[in-house]
Amino acid sequence: MDGQGLNDPLPSQNYQSGVVDAAPYDRITVLGMGSWGTALAMVAASAGRDVRLWGRRPDLTAKIADSRTNPDYLPDVSLHDNITPYCDLQAALDGTDAVLIVTPSRTLREVCASIRPHLPESVPLALCCKGIERGTGYLLSYLVEEELPGHPVGALSGPTFAKETALGHPTAATVAFNFSYRDRISPAESPAARLAVSMSSPVFRPYVSDDLIGVEIGGAVKNVIAIACGMMTGAGFAENTRAALITRGIDEMKFLAEALGGRRETVTGLSGAGDLTLTCSSTTSRNMSLGVQLGRGIPRQDCFDGKPVVVEGEVNAVSVVDLARRINVRMPICEAVHAILYEGADLNQAFSDLWARPIESEPRALDIALTHPSTQQGTT
Repeated sequence: MDGQGLNDPLPSQNYQSGVVDAAPYDRITVLGMGSWGTALAMVAASAGRDVRLWGRRPDLTAKIADSRTNPDYLPDVSLHDNITPYCDLQAALDGTDAVLIVTPSRTLREVCASIRPHLPESVPLALCCKGIERGTGYLLSYLVEEELPGHPVGALSGPTFAKETALGHPTAATVAFNFSYRDRISPAESPAARLAVSMSSPVFRPYVSDDLIGVEIGGAVKNVIAIACGMMTGAGFAENTRAALITRGIDEMKFLAEALGGRRETVTGLSGAGDLTLTCSSTTSRNMSLGVQLGRGIPRQDCFDGKPVVVEGEVNAVSVVDLARRINVRMPICEAVHAILYEGADLNQAFSDLWARPIESEPRALDIALTHPSTQQGTT
């Protein structure tokens, strides 16, 4: 029961009204000075929090301090007065109440090792990066729990483009932590509730979830599906195709989440269907943009004008497919993206094969599989 005894005192609250107060975290550290880290710093600062924004680069830290903008990532956004940039980890974490980790997923273990000596005891950690660790198949929250035991670990996820969020466009997201026994008895005291209140403002609306697995799976898989949607868009197909990929992509999310102990309904929420719909709808998403370029026949090394742009869906295509194969979950769209990116598969042929798979039932509980006529006609 997470160390909470049945006879230990719990905070008394009046739930008769159905609405209760939660105490916000006053000091929040955001690790990562990229566009999303900067946007989340703006969200927290606008909600009245004292925000420390940390980054590795002394030059960028100095630019932010001098100009009160982030010239490399969000040059059009004037930073809130409550945001203080740091390049020193110890100073950024000293006395903090909560930490948002907004670094690339592939560097997460390294980041955990760096912050371990400086973290205040039991401070909650919220992951704002998305993915599954390559090789281990670990969800990022499990990775952090392994590296930083003794800290509540959660995630903040949802349909959120950084620039729109930073500029104050109305935005909603999900804050998810696993709930302890104490959290069940007194949910307003949970890290999820307290962080949600800490980030809430007239234009940023968080929702609270106890299904961390479901939220993380939605965030990881949606990037791969967005690459698929981009590929088909770049190849000249239109809205019917994209709608089919989004809908069946949600299905793939549901089965992977459920197999790992998450809930299917979580995938239909902001962190799943919401994030997927946004990411698959605009080339503002680097995942969608990469797919569009590949669909047009642009070689990977020439995408983004040859710049070394990090696209999380490329990494996730490997880790998601590896995990799905390991636990025997069928994810044909993700498999198609993996085949194109890493197995030399022809893009048009891979999607033709995807459409010519055996005809299945919806829902799967009906358990029907019919040979697709096109395979018999040799058209694939």
